[in-house]
Amino acid sequence: MIRKLNGKSPKIHKSAFIAENAYIVGDIEIGKDVSIWPGAVIRSDSGKITIGEGTNIQDNSVIHSDGNAEIQSFITIGHGVICHAKFIGKNTLLGNGCIVNNDASVGENSLVASGSVITNNAIFEPNSLIRGVPGKKIGRVTEKHIIMINSATQAYIKRIPLYTQSGLNLNK
Repeated sequence: MIRKLNGKSPKIHKSAFIAENAYIVGDIEIGKDVSIWPGAVIRSDSGKITIGEGTNIQDNSVIHSDGNAEIQSFITIGHGVICHAKFIGKNTLLGNGCIVNNDASVGENSLVASGSVITNNAIFEPNSLIRGVPGKKIGRVTEKHIIMINSATQAYIKRIPLYTQSGLNLNK
């Protein structure tokens, strides 16, 4: 479902995939080859949420912001993620079930391990490997991690035509 709120309607690139039971409301801009999977909610109450090219938001994840939020390009937001971040840098992976709390920032080429919890206002530099409750930088992302992150984003981009041709794209 795609809804207007406070006079603002989501702007969705024609190549994006939106699952039939995703819920997108408010001032949201969705870029090229973005995929939003079943049960995902993207809700902007009073700021703008920007989602960059090639990003995938997997099943039952929530992105919410009361202010502006930037989710850059080629990001994987795993299943069941809760994201209140103000910034997620390009080529980053948020593992299944992690929570990124209000106004947090995660730099590009980073990996947040499944189940981790990033606290309010936390700032992580690029190439951070983050794990735990609360989430802490435990190292730097390696080339192996980068390959995994890129593989995940490309796999979801490649799924868009199958779901679109099967009549499952709300954006068509």
